[in-house]
Amino acid sequence: MIRRDAGAGLISTAAGVVVFLMFLLFAVQLLFGLYATSTVTAIANDAATRAASAGAPALPVIEADARTSLGRIGREARFTWTADDENGDGRDDTVVLTVSIDPPRFVPSSLAPGSLEEIRRTVRVRIEERQA
Repeated sequence: MIRRDAGAGLISTAAGVVVFLMFLLFAVQLLFGLYATSTVTAIANDAATRAASAGAPALPVIEADARTSLGRIGREARFTWTADDENGDGRDDTVVLTVSIDPPRFVPSSLAPGSLEEIRRTVRVRIEERQA
């Protein structure tokens, strides 16, 4: 007796496992992207608030602390510090911090194009001044 259906499910099973793994990696990519976005937002806000407070340390110290808080992705993070005059009185009264990072990648960019974009957050905080 000859069995002609031996091994017939091997290809479909292998394809199913590959599709399952790709969905699993896509979910991991999405979760890490959301986590990185919220972490960058929180750390940028903390750093800008710290820089705008009265008696704040120098910006390189604040930036080094923020990089340490970001962990591994903090090494490649790009910090852009500027000051802005929101009142129009000629004095810079706002600290503006832009932090840009590339999120960690688990899947090829062709499979998850939206979750692999650069994360860029800009935070504006008014400078605190002591009143006499």
